[in-house]
Parts: sequence; structure tokens; C-alpha cells
Amino acid sequence: MSMDQTNLQILANYCAAAAESMGWTLMRTAHSTFIKETEDFSCQILDVEGRTVASPKTMGATWYTGLDYGEVLRGLDYEDGDIYLTSDPYSGSLATHTPDVHLWKPIFYDDQLMCFVGCHVHNTDVGGAVPASLSRSLTEIQQEGLRLPPMRLVRNGKMNEDLLNIIRRNVRLPEQNLGDMNAQLACVMTGERKIYEIIERFGPTHFLSGLEDLQSYAEKQARAIIRTLPDGDYSFSDYTDEDSVNGYPMRIHVTLRIRDDQIELDFTGSDPQLSSSLNVPTGGKEKHSLALIAVIYAFYTLDPSITLNHGLTRPLRAILPRGSVVHAVEPAAVGMRSLTCNVIQTAIFGAFAQVLPDKFPASPSNGVSLLNVKTQSASGRMIMASLGPVGGGAGAGPNNDGSEGCGANMSFLKNTPVEINEAEVPIRMLRYGLVPDSGGAGFYRGGSAVEMSIQVFTPEVIVTARNRDRCVFTAWGLLGGRAGGASRFSKVSTAHQTQELGSTDVVKCDPGDILTIIGPGGGGYGNPFARPEDKVRTDVLRGFITPKAALDDYGVVLTDKLDIDQAATTQVRASKNQSELSLFGHGERRTIFEQIWTPERYNILTQILARIDISWRHFIKNKLFDVIKTHPISAESGIVDVINAYNNLQKSFPSLPVFTLI
Repeated sequence: MSMDQTNLQILANYCAAAAESMGWTLMRTAHSTFIKETEDFSCQILDVEGRTVASPKTMGATWYTGLDYGEVLRGLDYEDGDIYLTSDPYSGSLATHTPDVHLWKPIFYDDQLMCFVGCHVHNTDVGGAVPASLSRSLTEIQQEGLRLPPMRLVRNGKMNEDLLNIIRRNVRLPEQNLGDMNAQLACVMTGERKIYEIIERFGPTHFLSGLEDLQSYAEKQARAIIRTLPDGDYSFSDYTDEDSVNGYPMRIHVTLRIRDDQIELDFTGSDPQLSSSLNVPTGGKEKHSLALIAVIYAFYTLDPSITLNHGLTRPLRAILPRGSVVHAVEPAAVGMRSLTCNVIQTAIFGAFAQVLPDKFPASPSNGVSLLNVKTQSASGRMIMASLGPVGGGAGAGPNNDGSEGCGANMSFLKNTPVEINEAEVPIRMLRYGLVPDSGGAGFYRGGSAVEMSIQVFTPEVIVTARNRDRCVFTAWGLLGGRAGGASRFSKVSTAHQTQELGSTDVVKCDPGDILTIIGPGGGGYGNPFARPEDKVRTDVLRGFITPKAALDDYGVVLTDKLDIDQAATTQVRASKNQSELSLFGHGERRTIFEQIWTPERYNILTQILARIDISWRHFIKNKLFDVIKTHPISAESGIVDVINAYNNLQKSFPSLPVFTLI
């Protein structure tokens, strides 16, 4: 029995409120800063098939709107009061790296299973090879800490003590992990209580049908949006700086296909599965949340009134080639999947920018570094804490500058107040603020980056800076806008020696050392030389840009008193007028890279790698990059030189197939 529209909206509000209540319970009772301050968690109301019907809109991670618990739910024995968990990325592709522990609880009413409530948190540490468990240097999932397959945590009100003992012995701060787990238990209990209230209001029959109706309504909204988009194929690529420690760039390539009221995202042409932890364990699921979330962001851009649930994914399909970086197979390390997911999102944004450049913004900054510190207190007690995200701003849009230092598509990760960091961790914050000249120039300016500088005071400090990126390939501008500024990571010793760390993500520090992270900036939108002169001057006065950037990037000449020199400005702007604006403004280093690795050559590279065994792919990619770097191929030779380079390598490794174009 379908609900009428009024009652359906009321049910949607009730479910969203229940999910919000779950989120507040989790956040207020959690032990770790990463949950109670940074808010790296999610909460869901799930139907009996495990599909997300509602999640919080004002807190927590927004990547999980379309999350599907289905595969891990099936085949388990449920009784009223049970609670289950998992953190294994290769058990149903629900948890996507080992620190993410998912809990779910079946909700029964009059002995009938009505739905599930679920949540996940990112634990600061789950053991493994490095503090905080994650580094791009790790090469197999066994190095990334404790993996928990789907199993029962609670039955008949009793905790599985054997499981808890395994957790205690495998993580660095068991009291913190178990404290956060208790917060998760409180979260799902809150969810159960709220679901009972909703069932009592609507009745069990209407409640069950209403959960399906909500998803059908979201599907209807999604299809209506897609029908407003022009049919066609739109391809875009984006890169990480490194595919491994000190490695070569890694490419995500996507083709967005729009047909009537359906969308297909084809990731063919993306890099192979890597011998590092940048892999994404989607299981090849065509509706996997991490593959599709950027489309849901695009929907929300076009219609902020959409109903956020799994139904939005029904008209969507992702093609995720097995053995590629977007469909890794065991035992690939996957801890840095969030870095790759960010690039997946910006690649999809780039495709949508071709569909409606007057509606979509330039690239967000990406490269949000999550800073974690392992140290000790004055009494010798171990401390593991997250200091919060250090990223950049949003890409500028067709009507506005990019938001400053917000993290953009990662803005659900909140900053931690300086006072809390200094109270909980023996460090000193030397600087925490915005970086001048970091936002990409444009008629609308890209959002500024964040800088964090800390000093440590204890020996044997280990700092992990997860997701270090955007030192090389920066956020792209749109319609004449320029690329955002690059990120930077450095350490200054007590001897005043500076070490540039680039994309290094695990750093050992001595007492007195100073670490500084500068995030990347967002891309600009539109012709910077058409930006109103008074806005450029205001940006200088506010510290967003320097007088030099006002001249170089915007053609605005300022006097020593920071007044506009109108005559000089008119002359400079006339000399720099851009009559034709390119759609994308890529930074200089990407432009240089793509003069060698053109789209055609990179596509043939990925075709070659797709035909060989998964275990060889990253190795052969590196060998081909070595050859091309040593003997650059000419623009005239096209893809033939890549094929010849591979076939020459094949002579040294005869177990590999000879490549010929089909």
C-alpha cells in the first residue's frame, strides 16, 4: 500500500530525525577526537534488504547516502537484540578500509523484521604496520591492521568477550577503540528506540511500504534530473601525484554516458591495481557508494530538494574493471582509498562540467591531509590523536567565489579547535590559518588553502599525514579560471634544517621539530582579468591574495597604500585580455605531463595492462614509465612507441603476452 505524498514526506522527516538522533548520540559519547570533533562517522536507517533510507544531513560523512549493507546482511542468523559488526573490506565491500568499523542491529516488531539501523566510525588506530594504521607505503591489506569479518557482537544482551579480547590485543589504544564501540552501541540503541516510535505512529504495514516508497520517490527525482541533461558521452581524467611512495602519477579516467533518464560511469582507462594502498575495494559493484557519490553531489547541486537515500542510485551504473585501482582484489592494500575516492569525485565533476559548465563549479582543492600524532604524555601514557583535516577551499562556481578552507567535497570532516588539540596532545600550534595566493585566479576566485604548523616536544613522535597529495597536479579551473595552488609538507629541525616532505605520509619527529602542512587551493572560474577591480583590492585587504598576485593574476595595479591605480590597471588588463577562454585550466605540471602521456597514449597503456595478470600490472606500468621518461616519445609517433616499449619489455618476461591491437 503506497503512502500519499503528505504522509510520505512526514515519514521522510521522521526517519531523517531518527538518523540525526543516532548521530548526536554517537558524537556525544565517542572517546576519540576523530569522531567527536572531526565527525568521521555515518548513521543509517536501512530497509530489510540493507539499503539506506535515511542518514543525517547536518553531521557525519556524506559519502554514504547510497550505502548498501545487503551483501553482509545476507546469510546471518538474526534474533531480536542482536548486534553485528565488520571492518573487513573484502567481506561484502561494506567497510572500505580496516579502520572503518560498521555496526548494525535488526529491528523487530511483533516478531517481524522491520528494518535495520547501522553506523560506522573511523577508528584512529586498528593496529598494523604504522601508527594510525594507514600509509601509502603499505602493500597488502594484512599490514593495515585488524580485519573483522561480519560477526555477532551482542546476543541476548551479552557482549562477545572473545571478540573484544582480540580487539584489545591488536590495537594501540584499546580503551579508545572500545570506548568508541560503546558509542556505536548507544547509537544503534537510540536508532531502535526511534524506529519503534515511528512504527507506533504509522503502523507496521505503512512503515514497511513507506521505506520502499521513499526510495522510489528518490529514484523518480533522480530520473527527472537526468532527463534535463543533454545525452552524450563526456570523458575526463584526473590524477594523484604518486601511485606509490615516490612513484609515478596515478590516473582516474571516467566516461560519463547520459541516455534519457539513465547514467553510466565507465572507469575503463583508470590505472591498474597498485602495489600501494591507493586501491578502492568496490567489489566491482555497479552501485557502490564510493563510485557514485559524486553523481549524488551533482544531483544535489541541480536540485537541493532531492530525497537523499539509496533510491537515487537506481538510474546509475558504474563500470569498475576488475584488477584496476577502482576494483582492487585481495590482498591489495586499500587504506588510502579516500585519496583515490577524492580523485574519482573530481574526475566525475570534470565530466559534469562539460555537460553544464554554467551550472557546475571548478575543481575542489582535494588533497585533504588528515594529521594524526602518536606521542606520550608527561607520565608516559601513550597518546594517539587526530589533529583534524588540513585541506583547501572549494572550487569557484558560476555565481560565487569558492568557500575558504572548507575542504569542499570533504567538508563533512570538521576542524578540531586549537584549544582541544593542545589540551589533549603535548604539541603547540604555531599557525593555523588561510594561505594567501592559494585559491585559483578567476572571475570568481577559488577557495583558499589551510596551513597548520605544529611543534612537538617529546621523543619518538610519529606523525601520519594521510592522503597527502596535490603537490604536483592541482585543482583545475573552469571557463578561463586558473588552477589552484599546490600543497606542501615540510619539517624544520631544532638545527633549523628544512626537509621538504612532499607526499610523505609517515614522519618521525624529535623534540622541538616543527611540521608545516599547506593544503592545496580550489580552482578558479571565469576570466580573472574581468574580475571587478574593487573585489581584487578587497581580496588583498583581507589577505586572500598579495599585491603581486593582484597584478600578475588579475591585472590590477595597487599603490603603496593599496589604492587602485586606475590608469595602470586599464593598460595592464588591455594587454592581457583573453578573447578565447579554455574550458579547463590545468596547472603547468599537468600540461607538461600530458604532452608526453597524452590521453591516447595513456589509454593504450591501460589497454596493455588490462591484458596481463593483475600481479604484474603495477610493475609493468612502472617499467613503461621508466622507458618513456628516459626516451620521450615524439608527438608524431602516437601510441606505437608505447606498444613497442611494452613488447620490448615482454622479451625479458616471456610469461607475459605480446600485445597487438585488436
